Amino acid sequence: MELSAYYICLLRKGAVWTAEETPELAQLQKRHVAYNQHLREMGKTIASGPVNDASDIRGFSIFRTATLEEAQTLAEADPGVLSGRFIVELHRWLTPSSGPLPAPEAAAE
Repeated sequence: MELSAYYICLLRKGAVWTAEETPELAQLQKRHVAYNQHLREMGKTIASGPVNDASDIRGFSIFRTATLEEAQTLAEADPGVLSGRFIVELHRWLTPSSGPLPAPEAAAE
């Protein structure tokens, strides 16, 4: 069976995480959501969204990039990560190539 690689991104609570709602955090959240929308429009992610449970995981994305390094660079450019609100945890994920997901980008030769 042929497998395709994707990159699972977990956003965990960062050093400056707070549940307090402020106008500044509302603006940061808007920039975070807009950035994730931009990644989807570019075809770099195929899914992303919040995690709303008692864990320290606050969000989840599936990156569709050629390399782990590219996924890391894109994930770390998220305004929420840059602010220290979130930290990035990435994992390579393999799934059957014949599945319903869009094909990952080809690695540069």
